[in-house]
Amino acid sequence: QVQLVESGGGLVQAGGSLRLSCAASGRTFNPYAMGWFRQAPGKEREFVAVIRWSSGITSYADSVKGRFTISRDSAKNTVYLQMNSLKPEDTAVYYCAADRGSRRYLTGTPSEYAYWGQGTQVTVSS
Repeated sequence: QVQLVESGGGLVQAGGSLRLSCAASGRTFNPYAMGWFRQAPGKEREFVAVIRWSSGITSYADSVKGRFTISRDSAKNTVYLQMNSLKPEDTAVYYCAADRGSRRYLTGTPSEYAYWGQGTQVTVSS
């Protein structure tokens, strides 16, 4: 019932920036949190960042802390990921995700999220 659509991926030089967006649509949308995950070829999907929908409290993976910023516009049911100082190691398909709203804590575990976008490719060249 909830659809998430990512946009903003592309090719960028190392040290550059990209801003990803994820718009949610559906009759009802009341998540506890929305997050960003990424998956590189041959690797498991990994946590990037998460934001608590009501308060805006955030949490980040150590690999992106200080470089990436997650934010949301609740009125638009949209979450963003501002990515600065990009590195080739950031190359991956990036997915946004949302939970069902019943959680009481932030988590970076993919299985805890019920709704997923289709993914958007981010490629960082050296």
